[in-house]
Amino acid sequence: MLVRIVKLTFQDDKIADFTAHFEVHKNTIRHFEGCQFLELYQDKNNPAIFFTYSYWENEEALEKYRNSDVFKNIWKTVKVWFGNKPEAWSVNKLVTVE
Repeated sequence: MLVRIVKLTFQDDKIADFTAHFEVHKNTIRHFEGCQFLELYQDKNNPAIFFTYSYWENEEALEKYRNSDVFKNIWKTVKVWFGNKPEAWSVNKLVTVE
């Protein structure tokens, strides 16, 4: 399993646009082949900073999503709302809390 963490910083006046857009598309992303989990987090101290946290079957599944029309259409919309360059990490999950 691959865990993907993406940090997104938005212009202050685009926060509501982003959250509404995410709400519309979250189920499409969650049901994309290879996606096992997706959540969105908002920084407690800076409401313009968000993190997406997702699980993918493997790197190939993530790349298939990143090259899909679904991703390209979502990204095309939100990228103009960024306040800073996005950052992303692909990590391995080492410990599961029960």
